[in-house]
Amino acid sequence: MSDRNESPFRGLGFKVGDYVRFIDEKREGYITKIIDDLTVGVTDTDGFEIPVSKGNLTYVHGHHANAATANNAMPAQQVDEKFVEDGIFLAVAEDNKASVVAHFTLVNRTSYQLLLSLKTEKAGIYKGEFAGVIQPKTSVQIYTANLGDLDNWPNFTFQSLYFTSGNKQPQKPLQVEKRFKSKDFSGSKNQITEINKYGWLIRLDEPALVIDAQKLKESFFSAKIDEKPKVAKPAPEVDLHIEKLRDDYHFLSQTEILNEQLSAFKKVLDAAIVHQMPSIVIIHGVGNGTLRDQIHKAISKHPQVRTFMDAKKEKFGYGATEVVFKV
Repeated sequence: MSDRNESPFRGLGFKVGDYVRFIDEKREGYITKIIDDLTVGVTDTDGFEIPVSKGNLTYVHGHHANAATANNAMPAQQVDEKFVEDGIFLAVAEDNKASVVAHFTLVNRTSYQLLLSLKTEKAGIYKGEFAGVIQPKTSVQIYTANLGDLDNWPNFTFQSLYFTSGNKQPQKPLQVEKRFKSKDFSGSKNQITEINKYGWLIRLDEPALVIDAQKLKESFFSAKIDEKPKVAKPAPEVDLHIEKLRDDYHFLSQTEILNEQLSAFKKVLDAAIVHQMPSIVIIHGVGNGTLRDQIHKAISKHPQVRTFMDAKKEKFGYGATEVVFKV
């Protein structure tokens, strides 16, 4: 007897974002990659993307991606008291079951019906990922990806036509090409009302920046020549562990983490010298010793450093260095 939660249309029409179950083992996950005509990549609840034959998968009932907008009909449009011209966003939020899985939701806060398409490109290969109508003041999930594989995400092209039956001048079509980087997800997550989740909200119809040449010219001449930038005084102890510096550290490579830590160290060192601090403790951790060695190499040659030593071994072990400055 077949599982009542399984679709009889097993293996047909799989697409990115579908929630599926493995036939030969007890495992479920989201399709996050179409590898070829016979194989897809499935990210399970442990965050691993696994290549699987389509014939070894079945839908899980009630989890079809974009099921609510799987047609291209143009239903009756909502009537707004005040017509909203712009406000098209891409909401990126982690899945409740697997935090490494990110769902992309198109949020339409305008009064227009949007005829939207999403196409991806990687290594010169293009794929149509979504096409459908997004009603005014609604949202639709359009894509799913593995956050841990961000460096291998394709390039995204979002295109949209605007439609309203009202007395409005036609809008120019929207086209946004996007290559996502870790900095796009470096800020804190916010509550997104339309999907009732915390996530990142990226505006797609951002107005073009208009530069006033005259004001720009005036700003150069109005700046005070002798004005010095203000440098905040650092704390007596500064922690360089990456989780203290960046919220998005899990997107960074080891090289990027080291560069981020060294950059923070140099800023702290300069600030301590500017404020004529007698000393400062740099908490770098033990790890493999690379960060510690780089810091010691830099301060051993610095003209403003008198000496340095392991700081409070009873508190930090060998994971911190105290830098003493020249008076």
